[in-house]
Amino acid sequence: MPPCFLENITISSGGGIFIVGWIDDSSSRLERVVVKFANAGSMAFEASNLARIRRQDVEAALSSGRHHPYGFWGFFSTDLMLNSQDCEITLHLANGASQAFALQARVIEDSEIRDVSLSYLAGAEYFGNRQIQAIISIERSVGREIINFNKKLSQSFCSNPYVERFSTSNRKLKGSIIVCLYGKAEFLFLQNSLFSGLPGIEDYEFIYVSNSPELSEQLLREATISKSVYGMDQTLVLLPGNAGFGAANNVAARYAHSNRLLIVNPDVFPRDRDWAKKHTDLVLSLPANQTALFGVPLYYDDGSLMHGGMYFESETMPSLDNKQLSRRTMLRVEHYGKGAPFDFVRFHTARPVPAVTGAFMSMNRHWYERLGGFTEDFVFGHYEDADLCLKSLALGVPAWMHDIKLWHLEGKGSTRMPVHEGGSLVNRWLFANNWEELIQAKLCGPNPQLAPLLPSEQPGNTNDAVPVADLNKLPAEKSRRKRTGSTSPNESAV
Repeated sequence: MPPCFLENITISSGGGIFIVGWIDDSSSRLERVVVKFANAGSMAFEASNLARIRRQDVEAALSSGRHHPYGFWGFFSTDLMLNSQDCEITLHLANGASQAFALQARVIEDSEIRDVSLSYLAGAEYFGNRQIQAIISIERSVGREIINFNKKLSQSFCSNPYVERFSTSNRKLKGSIIVCLYGKAEFLFLQNSLFSGLPGIEDYEFIYVSNSPELSEQLLREATISKSVYGMDQTLVLLPGNAGFGAANNVAARYAHSNRLLIVNPDVFPRDRDWAKKHTDLVLSLPANQTALFGVPLYYDDGSLMHGGMYFESETMPSLDNKQLSRRTMLRVEHYGKGAPFDFVRFHTARPVPAVTGAFMSMNRHWYERLGGFTEDFVFGHYEDADLCLKSLALGVPAWMHDIKLWHLEGKGSTRMPVHEGGSLVNRWLFANNWEELIQAKLCGPNPQLAPLLPSEQPGNTNDAVPVADLNKLPAEKSRRKRTGSTSPNESAV
């Protein structure tokens, strides 16, 4: 048996299994890993489903100059009741050799094992381009395992939110501004301050949904003070864990009092003082296909453009797989006019675009619901906005840009850590897996043809495709006010 070692096994109560080890299988490949738990049965994993990585410490210990990925790690989930820490892990090689290791598994919470796996992915080393090799390492199995486990975890977090409303009026509303908070509570008060008192804002409400349960007490206090000082109607939706951007916004949308949903980042603020009035007038005056889903120009604090719509590019780069160099195509999301001066009119002219950023999206509520809301497969955040726009385009309705100007302090609204970098890698792989064929065929570059897709081109609908939407059949945008009172066991009004 060649040199090898199983360094770590971590398990969670929800059936997550995370393993880390290394092996010199340069002569005979690692074929299978068998994990046996005391009193809980065993599981076998094909080694091809493990993520292989570079281990410079192992290279030094073996005095090896080979370009060989000695390291491996994996994430799996099981329905077994993992009630024992005692386990045995056996590595099987293709030549029949095997090596068993007796270990004590570390037991942590489901959210922790997800975060441990994603952080390990973010910090791993590879031969060649790090982004490409990281995605190659997870695409056979690990990526899908993490997605499925995370989705189950998100659904659990969203199943019974704590909801508190801060409202004193029953006026009809023309828009619901949904803001997803993570890691920072201060933006609730700041947005109340900068949005209040502007023309037309009296027709809008705020819905804050928090992915940071540790901020709950502070957010309740901030919302109480904000309502008292600025008078803005708002609802606070508190989740017991980080459900991610898509799932959190989907939950918050359930509590909206209007038929117009505005997804807004916490670090987005008005540049046009009359932005709310402009938004209302635009929604009521333009054709439905131009307002079903749209974005607006967003600007950096130095006045330059941050976002004028989004488009897709692909780039081909060399990748190293099984010691062979090959070409690998990667998708990239770009922003029209990023960094352009304020007065570049063509980037804030009303027009259809392939996608708009989730930092500000305005949507007809019924159209949002028809699209199924944000796809909840994505981990934490990144690519949900582009995915939603492509779902809309697949039904014949492209996203639009309209000229309502706001500031965006990009990246300031939340705390970003290595675990989120790992989530972004998983999301980039998932987005490409879902949309690469369509983007490469029709949507690549800054000047794509945004014609309605044929039924055969609609992803996942090859046999019974959804027909191109007739937006005129959607209900008109008018107030959808719920009766006063609690709508869930954890909801109250203030």
